[in-house]
Amino acid sequence: MKNIVLARVDDRLIHGEVVSVWTPSLNVNRIIVVDDEVAADKFNKRVIKALAPNGVKVNVYGTEKGADILQRDSKDPNERVMILTKTPITYDRMADMGLKLSDVNLGGMGLRGERTPFIKNVACSPDEITSIKNLRAKGVHVYYQLVPEQQVIEVDGYLNE
Repeated sequence: MKNIVLARVDDRLIHGEVVSVWTPSLNVNRIIVVDDEVAADKFNKRVIKALAPNGVKVNVYGTEKGADILQRDSKDPNERVMILTKTPITYDRMADMGLKLSDVNLGGMGLRGERTPFIKNVACSPDEITSIKNLRAKGVHVYYQLVPEQQVIEVDGYLNE
């Protein structure tokens, strides 16, 4: 399996916090974006790749291919991978496809559609709450942390069981 140093949910995918804070603090040298819509859109894929920090390889995959790629061993023993998705539903689906995750970080998830406020900068739809609960049931540690310097906030207390 790839050496995953951060699995993060963030609507914006690659943006300022990812480029200037998360990537250097974790010595990330590869970002894998897993999103079916972005993977199907050549223009969006080019934009995402153009936003990457210097020296960081970026790949964009749909959910099935992403789960497959992430389960493969790294060819580079020094590879440090950050996974970015727009929703925890993607991680739940990849876990169902056999991807073993220890942690999922909830970052910026804005209000839109059926989403309502959840924790700080995180808004979730009912389906996203269900996916978070599913991930927790699979033994995945799900937490909120906007940037590395910020204290981790555990989501368990926010899940109305």
